[in-house]
Parts: sequence; structure tokens; C-alpha cells
Amino acid sequence: MTALAPSAHVDTFARDNLPPFDQWPVMLPMPDGRYPQRLNAAEELIDKALPRWGDRPAIRWPGGQWTYRELADRVNRIAGVLVEPLGLVPGTRVLLRAANNPMMVACYFAVLKAGGIAVATMPLLRGKELSYIINKAQIDLALCDADLEEEMVNARTLAPRLKRIALFSGDGTEEKELESLMRTARGSFDPVDTAADDVCLIAFTSGTTGEPKGTMHFHRDLLAICDTFSKHVLKPEADDIFCGSPPIAFTFGLGGLVLFPFRVGASTLMLERPAPELLSQAIAEHRPTVCFTAPTAYRLMAGYAGKFDLTSLKKCVSAGETLPLATFEAFRKATGIEIIDGIGSTEMLHIFISAAGQDIRPGATGKPVPGFEARVVDAEGKEVPPGEVGKLAVRGPTGCRYLADSRQANYVQHGWNLTGDAYKMDEDGYFWFQARSDDMIVSAGYNIAGPEVEDALLLHEHVKECAVVGAPHEERGHIVKAFVVLAEGVAPSSEKVKELQDFVKAEIAPFKYPRAIEFVRELPRTETGKVQRFKLRQQEESKAGEKA
Repeated sequence: MTALAPSAHVDTFARDNLPPFDQWPVMLPMPDGRYPQRLNAAEELIDKALPRWGDRPAIRWPGGQWTYRELADRVNRIAGVLVEPLGLVPGTRVLLRAANNPMMVACYFAVLKAGGIAVATMPLLRGKELSYIINKAQIDLALCDADLEEEMVNARTLAPRLKRIALFSGDGTEEKELESLMRTARGSFDPVDTAADDVCLIAFTSGTTGEPKGTMHFHRDLLAICDTFSKHVLKPEADDIFCGSPPIAFTFGLGGLVLFPFRVGASTLMLERPAPELLSQAIAEHRPTVCFTAPTAYRLMAGYAGKFDLTSLKKCVSAGETLPLATFEAFRKATGIEIIDGIGSTEMLHIFISAAGQDIRPGATGKPVPGFEARVVDAEGKEVPPGEVGKLAVRGPTGCRYLADSRQANYVQHGWNLTGDAYKMDEDGYFWFQARSDDMIVSAGYNIAGPEVEDALLLHEHVKECAVVGAPHEERGHIVKAFVVLAEGVAPSSEKVKELQDFVKAEIAPFKYPRAIEFVRELPRTETGKVQRFKLRQQEESKAGEKA
């Protein structure tokens, strides 16, 4: 890559902070041809759907539905409000904060259509975590669900550069500030003439250090994941109804619950609280055909198959953590459906290795999605023979571009994206997951950085030292486990465990709290004083092996 098309961005922050071209991965062409140089993803996915699918349902939720035409009207009005009176210019970053609901989707596309850059955040994030994102992406404007206002206000206290927060209601029926402004806005809005390689999305993901990394993706990238994994592996149709649990602030949820259905004129079911039992109940009531969720949820949903009618489902996609063979078999036995496994990453935007239908090999993740290449390499980046374990390396039409982050050089090496996973490939080209090769804990589909949990625990006055690792767990894959050295004079107890857990929940997103705490006298260390977390992980793996 040596040049980008002229940008439509007046605010050039994003393009100014892309990595140097020599640190980019090799970018492969799309399998079905090139995209034009000028491209706006909102125009492609919303406006161009209207002549064919305008009166078809686009978004469903327990309280109603919007057609594509009704969605387009709201997108246009929000885009108009963003420009005037909220002051967005092309290239402005806009923080989005909401659960999975219709207005979150409309706000997302409105930002893109107006030439802005969406920075979506999970509902469970606390003010401290939000403030880091605000400062890193230099965000001045936020659109926030009124139900989540408290932590947004807390974030502004910590990040005063955030000048404006406009509140909205989840389905747009309550008269919050954004709805009030929308009433007098025009129902038409011409999409900004963005370049296909203008940044339209900054997705944040936690790294092993606990500091989130901003991954920058282009307008063309949003279409690329639709036209690779979705088109060639999932193969949805216009009559499909999508559902699932991942927040659309995750790129897994953004693709699976928004981009993929809209690319083919299908509809999506938005659920604000999609716990496995509630998701199963919603499937029985609303009859969706395609489901996206994590292996932990599928394991629980297999048990609910006798309680709720899941027979409307035709295809189920799993990602976020490795899919255990036992979960695959349990769900197949309960529903007759073979889960489509896949591995993706925020850096790559969505799934790049997968298999569906007759190509599924139970226990394997699959083969590279059309448009992508993958291989297993050693520490020097050389490809290893089939059957040998090494680092997973991948490249395709999407790839890692961190926002002003030196860790770009760790993720991209020799033109390949190194995902941080250990894999082996068999003689037939199927890839088999072995383990995570960094300190990230993957629990029930959530990526949790151990050091971030440690930082939260260490704020408690009774914690002298601590180390956090992932401990094997039958249902969640792994759980966060903390080894804690208490301060002098403080006695370990079950009450102290709960106190520390509640403390962490108040400091960072609740799903990151340590589900197990073990009090120890000292932590294993090297001669130079570094904590040897690998010994703690080995200890937990050994315990799990003894129980098996």
C-alpha cells in the first residue's frame, strides 16, 4: 500500500494517525472484484436498499419494527442533527453508547452517512474506561441512550474534552434531546462523498496490558466482511431474520446483527438483554432464522431447547472463543443444527477462518474464508509443517491499523496479522485451535485483560499484591481468577472475597470481575521480581485435568 484516495474528511485526525504504510499488513484484493474509490457504507447498506426492500422490515424488537424506509428516515434526521446543531464535520469522531436497540443502529449509520467516525462502546463500561477511549480518539461529541447517562457523565468528568452528550431513547419513542431535535430535521440527507478508504469506525479492544487499542476500519471494510464471510460461508437470504447476543459495539455483533442482514435485505432482531434463556425465549416468540452468539450461550441454549421452540433457526454462528466439541455436539443433539464456528478479531473486523454445511469438521475452526489467507508460523515468521503448533498468521482484504499505537509492530509482522492464537493446521488445510498465546482471558465470549483486573483490585486498601489469570471452566471456557496477597492484619474469608468482587465491579465493567479469588501468602516471581503468571495458569490447568 503506497497511497490512499483523497479524503473527504475535514477533520484529518484519523488519517493523520494511521500507522505508516510500511507497518500495514499485506492487503489482498476482494475475491469478487474491487470497490469504487468513492464509497459511503451507509449509502450502500441503507439508501441503495430502498428501491428493492424499502417496505420490508429492517429492524425488529420486542416492542415493534422499522422498515428500511423508516430506518432511512431516522438515519437522515439524525445525520442532519449531527451536522446542525451538533457541529459534526467529516472526520469527527462520535462516541455511541447504548445496548442493542433500534436507535443505536440508526445513530451508527447516521454518523457514517454524515462522514463521521463511529466509536461504539459497550453498555457495561464505566466512566474510567470510557474516558480513556474519549481521550485516545479525541472525541468531543457523544450520542448516548438515556438509560446509560450516569457513567457517560462520569466519563466527561474524567475527560473534559467531551463537550456534548445528546441523549436518546432506545426505540425513539420517548422525547429525549435527540428525538426532539429530530422532529424538526429534514427526512432527507445526501451522503458525504467519502473515499472507500476513509476511516468510518474506530473499534476499541483490550490488549494484554489492559490499555485498549483503537482499530481503524474503512468504509470499504464494512462491505468487505459482508462480501467474504457472510456471502461465501453464511450465505444469508432476504427472508432471514438475524438475532444474537453480542453487543453491536463489538465488531462480531456489528457484522452479525447489522451489516450482514442489511447487505441482503434481511432483518435483524434487537434484544437489549440477550442472556441465553432470554435469547431462547425471544427465538421462540419472534422466529429468527440466523443466530450469532458465543459457545457458552449455545451450551446453555441446548438445555433450553426442550423449554423453548428453537426450530425456526437454520444457521447458528459461534465466535469470541473456541467452540468446544462437547458444546457443538450438545447443540446438534438438541436442535439438529451444526454450529458454524469461526475465528475473527477486532483488528480484522470479523471472521476470517470458518466452515459451514458439509465443510464443517467438528472440533476444527475451519478453513480460510474466501478472500483471506492463513498459515501457522514459528517465532521467526516461517511457516511450519501441518500438525505442528505455532502462531496463527492471517491476511486478507481487511487488516490491523492501530490508532497511534506502537503495538502495531507486534500484531503485524512480515506483512501478516498475528492474532495471538496458537493453532495447528492439518493435511487438509483445516485449522485447529490450541490456546491463546498471550495473557488475554477469553470468558464466555468476552476478552478480558488480566492486568486491567489487577489494577482494579490493587486500588482496594486490603490488597497488597495480586495476579490474575484465566482458570478453565466447563461452561464459560475460562473464568477470571485472582490470586491475592492481603495487607498485614487482614484475614481471608468468604466475606472478603465478595467484598473484593463487588469492588472490582464498581471500578470496571462488571463482566470483568474475578469469579474466583484465592488468597495466597506470596506470588511466584522471577529473580528480577516479575510475577510468573504462567505458573499460576499451569496450576489451574493441572487442577482442571485432575477433575476431568
